[in-house]
Amino acid sequence: MNVHGPLHLAWRYVAHHRMRTALLAVALGLTLALPLAVRDFVSIARHELRARAEATPLVLGAKGSALELTLNALYFRRRGGEPIPAQQAQTIRATGLAEAIPLYVRFHAQDAPIVGTSLDYFTFRGLSIEQGRMIGRLGDCVIGGKLARARGLQVGSALYSSPEQLFDLAGVYPLKMRITGILTPNHSADDDAVFVDVKTAWLIEGIAHGHDDVVKPTEVLEMKEGNVAATNAVRLFSEVTDANFASFHFHGEAAMFPLSAVLVLPKDAKSQALLLGRYQKTSEGAQLVRPVDEMDALMATLLQAEQLALVLLMALGLVVLLIAGLVFALSFKMRQREFATLEDIGVSRGTLALVKVIEVLMIGVLAALVVIAATLTMQGFGADLVRIAVR
Repeated sequence: MNVHGPLHLAWRYVAHHRMRTALLAVALGLTLALPLAVRDFVSIARHELRARAEATPLVLGAKGSALELTLNALYFRRRGGEPIPAQQAQTIRATGLAEAIPLYVRFHAQDAPIVGTSLDYFTFRGLSIEQGRMIGRLGDCVIGGKLARARGLQVGSALYSSPEQLFDLAGVYPLKMRITGILTPNHSADDDAVFVDVKTAWLIEGIAHGHDDVVKPTEVLEMKEGNVAATNAVRLFSEVTDANFASFHFHGEAAMFPLSAVLVLPKDAKSQALLLGRYQKTSEGAQLVRPVDEMDALMATLLQAEQLALVLLMALGLVVLLIAGLVFALSFKMRQREFATLEDIGVSRGTLALVKVIEVLMIGVLAALVVIAATLTMQGFGADLVRIAVR
């Protein structure tokens, strides 16, 4: 049988009703792509979450939700638990069993988390500078490569911390930070973050500040035991520069300054076991967790949700296929006069049946293209979606 004629007739009909064809193909394609997208997303999430968790032996933080603590330490989720005092990091180091890397993740620059940490963090994560140089002083920051490209930031540009509340008149002024370097992308949460020294994070909180010298009697409210209480006439600095750097100072005991988490890097498996046992027995208001255990528990929950979602999506797919069959049946019913005319001019019923089959196949091919496009999109942006989901 010559298929050129039926193929031409089917193509002319599909091309003439392009809007109807496109809607039907997209509906079928997306319905069939959803189960595949869910499976791809869970697979990518499993790989992304577990890989970063396996690279982080232990995390120390306040007692509470171990999962929230893990997400705060690994993905800089600002909705973490209560802070712990900085002396907890010193306590870990004093044991001689592990190294401790402080983290303070509370503030942000628009949507980018500001991560207060030490230089050891960059070595631990294998981060390197692509442009510029590393943090050198209070008020400096380095940013992830993806963040730099997204906002068009360069070395030497300024980046402002965002206030926690829009109309917080009694709060801390936004800090103008100087970008000294841009990190080489490593396809992780580090690509979207702003890194500062932990003291800079405390500066944003208001534990430290710099201001003009109090020299006028009208600027002094009270002098007591060497401390000077000044009026609002004294100008507070919102940027650290070479000229005013020496005026910045901290208030309070450094050991009690807040940290959101501490990355604990044991020397060996025995040291890790000893530390875990020590913190399980004590109740000092802190907990020591293994991120890989928390991520495994999270993935178990995701797998259960995936199975339920796949069942529901398969049921939805069946319904859509039935509706598509009904649409085709009604379309062919409405075109009976057209088919009768074709029969009158000599087109056989077999040829007309082939025309109908080819039309269905054409829409099926278009739907398959939609499935492929959706699958490739998920594979390309799945890791970014995972990082957005856990923030």
